Amino acid sequence: MTESLPQSAIVPPSDYVIIGGTGDLSLRKIVPALFLRYVAGQVTDDFRIFIVGRHALDLAEFKAKLQPHCREVMAGIDNAAKLLDQFLRLVEITRIDMSVANSMVGFADTLLAKAHAGRPIIFYLSIAPSLFGVACRRIDEAGLALPQSRLVVEKPIGHDLKSSQATNDELLSTFTEEQIYRIDHYLGKETVQNLMALRFANVIFEALWNNRYIDNIQITVAEIVGVGGRADYYDKYGAIRDMLQNHLLQLLCLVAMEPPARFNADQVRNEKKRVLEALRPAKFEDVVLGQYQEYADEVGAATTTETYVALKILIDNWRWAGVPFYIRTGKKLATRASEIAITFKNRPHDIFAKNGIRGGGDEEIPNRLIIRVQPHEGLRLLLTSKEPGPGGMRLFPSELNLSFGETFDERLPDAYERLLMDIARGNQTLFMRLDEVLAAWEFIDPIVAMAQKQTPLIYRAGGFGPEDTLFGNQTYGWLDPKEEEA
Repeated sequence: MTESLPQSAIVPPSDYVIIGGTGDLSLRKIVPALFLRYVAGQVTDDFRIFIVGRHALDLAEFKAKLQPHCREVMAGIDNAAKLLDQFLRLVEITRIDMSVANSMVGFADTLLAKAHAGRPIIFYLSIAPSLFGVACRRIDEAGLALPQSRLVVEKPIGHDLKSSQATNDELLSTFTEEQIYRIDHYLGKETVQNLMALRFANVIFEALWNNRYIDNIQITVAEIVGVGGRADYYDKYGAIRDMLQNHLLQLLCLVAMEPPARFNADQVRNEKKRVLEALRPAKFEDVVLGQYQEYADEVGAATTTETYVALKILIDNWRWAGVPFYIRTGKKLATRASEIAITFKNRPHDIFAKNGIRGGGDEEIPNRLIIRVQPHEGLRLLLTSKEPGPGGMRLFPSELNLSFGETFDERLPDAYERLLMDIARGNQTLFMRLDEVLAAWEFIDPIVAMAQKQTPLIYRAGGFGPEDTLFGNQTYGWLDPKEEEA
């Protein structure tokens, strides 16, 4: 199938070693993503996938655990059951207890027996961050920290600056920075990557992308679910450390960064780091915290952990001086939506107002660019147009709509699909570098300290978050009824 792939999409045969491979993340995201890349022809029969877990499990049991998480994607694939069986021939399941010294030595013989020199070996740590250091030691003991080896780690990488540095020091004791892939799945989403194309491949947008023309920017990640089975973890981290420190700040960086000299990993990450270094420290009055009503019952105790955070951020550089970035995220809200809304300034002189022409009332409707990350991925540009028909110049709001789902026939790859292939190719553009991670924590730690002095506002599940937010009439419709009907 690879004959039909563009040259840039071809992936070298690789070995994926998923440590914690029988766990939830592996079954829900990692293995299904590899299966879909197998269907697409990027993962070929030359690949090997090793599922490493603490408990013995045969392939039939693994398949039974995996199938519920593949059922939705298999529905749209011809011969899906046959393809899944073919894919599972690439899978080997190995029982290894990472707490036991030298427990990977025997596995190393199996792994290296068929591996030629230079073949990528990808160690995906689908385990708790507290075990990252132990796993790295086991890999090193077995002689598997080779030049072609790559290490993939999920957030959270620490719970503050000090612990993040300590965790990363453990990783760096075995692997070099160039071998470490800190994954943030938001960066693998098609719309997020299209944000860079939108800005840097189109003169009409980049020329307006500054404080002369933009009034404010809002970044929203709203969820309809609660903490669910993550209650123990979430109560220790809260929305600030779980979402703001990584996903939301990464989206902000992509919106606000300067054009890199070249589109490569180091250049892109250099510009993102400069944004993080330019963030003005947040003030107490710029932070709003909330907690949905049922949270205490779900975690089993009264707690001040925030499940909603709204924040006003200012960036101290020439491009963005004076432009507020409004960031919000919360659980158990009225909709599931992730979007970036850029609101442009009103026209400097309104030639229509003197004639009493506004359309839709006396309030001006500014131009907005809405980048929908999920669901209904796409771009919407809100304009003001003349209402058709006789009767003079009557203005009304209109829009240009690029819906990815309607425009492209093929299924949009899941974020993990793209990121897993980038790891095999050795492309770190969509992964966080250590200095980015630490710069983010430097900004977040004071906000966490302020949050500990606040009592979150209680909001009802299925609503819009706390009523007392700092956005006022700057709030844009991330709860747009048209989107909710889609």
